[in-house]
Amino acid sequence: MLETTNEELQSTVEELETTNEELQSANEELETMNEELQSTNGELQAINNELQSRSAEIDRLNTFIESVLGSLDAGVIALDKDLRVVVWNDRSMDLWGLRSEEVLGQPLLSLDIGMPVAELEAPVRKCLSGEIRQTERVLQALTRRGRTISCRATFVGVHGPHGVDGAVVVIEELPQPS
Repeated sequence: MLETTNEELQSTVEELETTNEELQSANEELETMNEELQSTNGELQAINNELQSRSAEIDRLNTFIESVLGSLDAGVIALDKDLRVVVWNDRSMDLWGLRSEEVLGQPLLSLDIGMPVAELEAPVRKCLSGEIRQTERVLQALTRRGRTISCRATFVGVHGPHGVDGAVVVIEELPQPS
């Protein structure tokens, strides 16, 4: 009986040794995975830091561009290829009475701004097609205050690395003849 108990204990010891080896192997695998995860975490942290840095730079540049556009005495309207408004500066708001929040993403041709927007379509489309780089028109318009003005609308295609990405319309009020 002592021999049977001894054999059972020996068998249990062998099983425990096998289990211990398996646990040690699993522990080594977990340590390797932990090292890999720490390395990946370090890489992700570096990428995150770079993204934060670039986001801060983009914010700085956007603020600068908004400042430049806000300081112009001309209305500036930037359009995407579908003629949707992507930029609407403060002078445009002063002239036409619509805030940028109201027009961003809206089709230019659907805006009721006192300017004959239908007359803007052909020159904008020519700029978008690449047929011309820049052109201008003199138009009569009605400001938000009900004043009739003459204005020069300059149309310029916005060229990117893959062709024309959009167009800009710059609207300058012309002096009234005395």
